[in-house]
Amino acid sequence: MTGRVRSLWAWGWQDKFPDAAARKGLGELARVLVPTATPALRDLPGEPSVPAPRVAIPEALADFAAQDLRDRAAHTRGRAFPDLVVGFAGDFAHAPDLVARPRDAAEVARVLEVCEQRGWSVVPFGGGTSVVGGVDAELARAEREAVVSLDLVALAGVRELDATSRLARIGAGTFGPRLEDELAPHGFTLRHFPQSFEFSTLGGWLATRAGGHYATGPTHIDDHCHALELVTPRGTLATHGHPASGAGPEPLRLVLGSEGALGVITEAWMRVVPRPTFRASASVAFARFEQGVAAARALAQSGLQPANARLLDPDEARLHRVRFDGTAVLLLGFESADHPLTAWLARALELARDHGGTVVAGPSEKSGEGEAGAWKQAFFAAPYLQSALLSTGMLADTFETACTWTQFPALHARVEQDLRAAGAGVIACRFTHVYPDGPAPYYTFIAPLALGGELAQWRVLKQVASEAVHGAGGTITHHHAVGRTHLPWYRRERPALFGAALAAVKQTLDPAAICNPGVLT
Repeated sequence: MTGRVRSLWAWGWQDKFPDAAARKGLGELARVLVPTATPALRDLPGEPSVPAPRVAIPEALADFAAQDLRDRAAHTRGRAFPDLVVGFAGDFAHAPDLVARPRDAAEVARVLEVCEQRGWSVVPFGGGTSVVGGVDAELARAEREAVVSLDLVALAGVRELDATSRLARIGAGTFGPRLEDELAPHGFTLRHFPQSFEFSTLGGWLATRAGGHYATGPTHIDDHCHALELVTPRGTLATHGHPASGAGPEPLRLVLGSEGALGVITEAWMRVVPRPTFRASASVAFARFEQGVAAARALAQSGLQPANARLLDPDEARLHRVRFDGTAVLLLGFESADHPLTAWLARALELARDHGGTVVAGPSEKSGEGEAGAWKQAFFAAPYLQSALLSTGMLADTFETACTWTQFPALHARVEQDLRAAGAGVIACRFTHVYPDGPAPYYTFIAPLALGGELAQWRVLKQVASEAVHGAGGTITHHHAVGRTHLPWYRRERPALFGAALAAVKQTLDPAAICNPGVLT
């Protein structure tokens, strides 16, 4: 990271939070999108209120643990909408009692040992970007005397590179920009760019089975992971490094997505690829969203494997300032380190035209320009806008799922109908990823904020959205993880027998249940 200061309550850098003029303009945009809204600037929070820690730093952790008030405040929660609301109110009453920054796997093990002996909760903390309550110190306390936030920032960097096998051994505390900066001189990239890229870590991506920016091919971090190391209260679980294996159930799959409930991921061997040198892009407009859906399905089932196949409905296109004419838009992009892509893009555009699409930009061999460039900028700025909208009296949040192409029309209709009935003013949809068997729809909803009842209002909308998704056959999350927010629906989604097996694994690796209590099991 850099010397810049991150906001204690909002998304991202403190100096990048929109100023009063920008927030006023954002409020005007909200009024256009939601005519019933009356946005107004609210006073921004001052210094945080942080109670004294309940316990002293144990001597065994003294070399790498601290109890600085602001540091503890920064490790209190993630960046879900409820986190923003409570943080905006300046409430850090449930800050962890200490923040430990182990410098190697042995010190991670020492933290777990001390906490198990004392009955303290341990919350592994990557970049703190969880939007599902995955790093919430209050909910992890579970009536225990103390909570330790285990920050892995010191376990960072590309430690080893096998260029022949295209593998890199990387510390779990490595933030996205540093990871790419250290791979770049060798001509490689991990090719995983989630929206939280700037503020999230490799360990966090692995623990939550994060989804990247690319629409097809290797979309989840699972696809990039070769082997990893997990430190648990009962020892270290290091998976074997094979390109593939048929030797029984895969241990790696047990650790991926474990969300800190089984232990702490300390490093991983990751599959890296040469940085792309060939690119081709275009954007296609559709008079009806349904036409775009059909085109996206044809593209996903064609085998062309585009890097970008982002379908935006008209509201999503307006919201992110890509198009304003009421059409849906499909943003297409291909990239390769090996060959030109003109033929691939030409065939993709042919498929789009077959389903009523009109090419409105491209073909181009450049990236980051036109509508695709506008979308990319909006994509990484969106979390800042969510925080800024809260400061104007507006509720904005997102949720995502994945379903089959057959299920999508009914799921989409139910989500829109139920959320609108629950008070959402704007409901926008985009496809973040497309697979041969189905899309990953991502929804944004905006509504006037019920001041004083913000959390109750959000809970109603989240409950309605989750029930709609689950009832229509979608997964409760495609890439945002389970955390504590999605746990009720995850328990209904997974087979009961698997839940029992997962609980048994938890009991084996973490018998005192100190590791991130309340997530996953």
